[in-house]
Amino acid sequence: MTEQTEQTTPVEQAEHTEDIEQVEQAEQAPPAEPQAAVPPVPEAPPAVADPLAPPVTVDPLAPLAPPAPRVKKDRRVLRAVLRWTAAVVVFGAVGTSAAYGITRMERTDVPGLATEADGRWDYPTISKPPLPSGSPAPFADANKAGAHYADLRKLVLPAPKGAKADAALRGADGWLAKKTFLAQFAEKSDRETVDQLLTDYGVRHIAARGWTTQDGTHTRIYLLQFNTAAVADEVITTKLANYDSPQYAVRGAALTERDEKFPERAAVDEITRFAYTESKPYGAEQVRQAYLSAGDTLALIVQSRKGTAQAVPFQQTVILQSQLLG
Repeated sequence: MTEQTEQTTPVEQAEHTEDIEQVEQAEQAPPAEPQAAVPPVPEAPPAVADPLAPPVTVDPLAPLAPPAPRVKKDRRVLRAVLRWTAAVVVFGAVGTSAAYGITRMERTDVPGLATEADGRWDYPTISKPPLPSGSPAPFADANKAGAHYADLRKLVLPAPKGAKADAALRGADGWLAKKTFLAQFAEKSDRETVDQLLTDYGVRHIAARGWTTQDGTHTRIYLLQFNTAAVADEVITTKLANYDSPQYAVRGAALTERDEKFPERAAVDEITRFAYTESKPYGAEQVRQAYLSAGDTLALIVQSRKGTAQAVPFQQTVILQSQLLG
C-alpha cells in the first residue's frame, strides 16, 4: 500500500509553530515572584515614525485635543505684553484725539496760540428769509430770471451788536426813496445820470440799512432790485462799476482804486464783486466801497471812518451780505 501523507497548509503550519514556541517558553520560564514597587520611569521620547508605514488618516470632524496649559512664567509674560500693548493703544488714542481737537478749534481757542482781536464785528445769527411756497431760490436751474422771491428788506444785512442804527436809511415801511440813494453820490451831475439810468432800466425796489459802530465806522448798505438778472448785471458791469474804480464817486472818496488786498478766496458762488478803497492822500475820513451783482439784485456797500477805515470789518460785511444774496 502506498503511504498517505497528511498535507497542511502554510497558515496551519505557522500557527502550529507559534503554539510550540509558546509552550517551550512557558516551560523554561522560572516561577513568577512578587514584584517590588518600582519608581516611575521617565516617559520615553516619541518614536520616530516609520517612513515605510502607511499614512495616518485624521478625522476632520473629530474634536481637537485641548492645548497643553502654559506654565506660570508664560502667563506673566503674556500679561505684561498685554499691559504694554493696552498702554500704547490708550496713549495713541489720546494723542489722536488731541490732534483732531486742535485742528477743529479756532486759533484763539488753542492755549498758546491766541492772537489779538483782528477787529471783526460781532454780528447776530444770520439766516436767509424763507421763500414763498413753490418759489425757487435765485440761482436754481428753474429760476431763469435769477429773481429773489424773498422779501428784499429781509435780505439786507443786520447791524452788528452795539451799533447805532442810521434812521435816515430806514425809509417808509422799509423801502428807501430813490432820491435818498442818489444822495450817496458826490457830484450833482452824477446823481442826475444815475437817476435816469435807474429809470431807464426799471428799478423796482430799493432797501437799505445803515449803522455806526463804537469805533466811529459808518456803514451804508443799499439793495436795488430789477426785473431780471440780465438787467441788473448790465447795470452794474457797464454803468456803475469798472475793474479799477467805480464810474461815479461817492461822497468823501474823490480818488478810488481797486482793493487789491481783498482776499480772492472769500468769493461767494454766483456773486460778482467789485471792491474799492480810497487812495492816499485821503481827507478826514477814508472810504471803502463795494458793488455786488446777485441775480436780479445789485448791492452797494459803503464804509467810512475818520482816519483809516479798517479792512477786516469791511471784508466781513461784504462777505456776509454776499452770502445773504447767494
